[in-house]
Amino acid sequence: MRTFPFGLIALLVVSILIYFGAAHRVLDRMRLTDKSALAVIAAIIVGSFVDIPVTARVTINLGGIIAVILAFYVLLGAGTAMEKIRAVVAAAVTALVLFLAARYLGAEPESIFIDPIYIYPIVAGIVGYLAGRSRRGAFFAAVIGVLALDIGQYIYLVRTGVRGTVHIGGAGAFDSLVLAGILAVLLAEFIGETLERIQGGPRTEDRPEDLVKNLREPEPAHKPLPKESENGGENHE
Repeated sequence: MRTFPFGLIALLVVSILIYFGAAHRVLDRMRLTDKSALAVIAAIIVGSFVDIPVTARVTINLGGIIAVILAFYVLLGAGTAMEKIRAVVAAAVTALVLFLAARYLGAEPESIFIDPIYIYPIVAGIVGYLAGRSRRGAFFAAVIGVLALDIGQYIYLVRTGVRGTVHIGGAGAFDSLVLAGILAVLLAEFIGETLERIQGGPRTEDRPEDLVKNLREPEPAHKPLPKESENGGENHE
């Protein structure tokens, strides 16, 4: 656990926004209610303090795993099969970009102009959105892309025989998981909202018909015409 848990702070901020109803639109798009979202965030925060040793070289952080489970839940709630496929492909693309970033940034954080704790979620959030497009696809791609770094690290240790322990979903990876997912959703929300306003309404692609109907603004009510009022008055009499 880092001395300055950015991921936990971000989760607390998101919880406050949800509590005051500021994230209702985003949660609707991700098939979550306010109560369920707050419950999941609470579970992630509590779980972030629990590390489960699997083997001598692998430790799983409960909070990180809950975030991954949430990502798969969001993916299952995608509107169409095409959106799900696109989200999986986006996750693979995000993981590849992160692997390349990890390779060329170097192994020593002090030699980099910015801490990887910021670089990885920023890269994952941007690439996740660009590849995933939808809010659900962006969130899944960003979270799974960061998770793939831990899995890749474990494979590297096994193949090379280098000593070390992999904290899947934990340590700095937990912060990266959380920040990447939040950033990807924010990008999808703000950019998607802007495009919807430019296009004159919500996108219908990859969305159920009932959801699209709820997103459309209701038609303004019209006052009855004079003849209708007169007829109504005659009938009443």
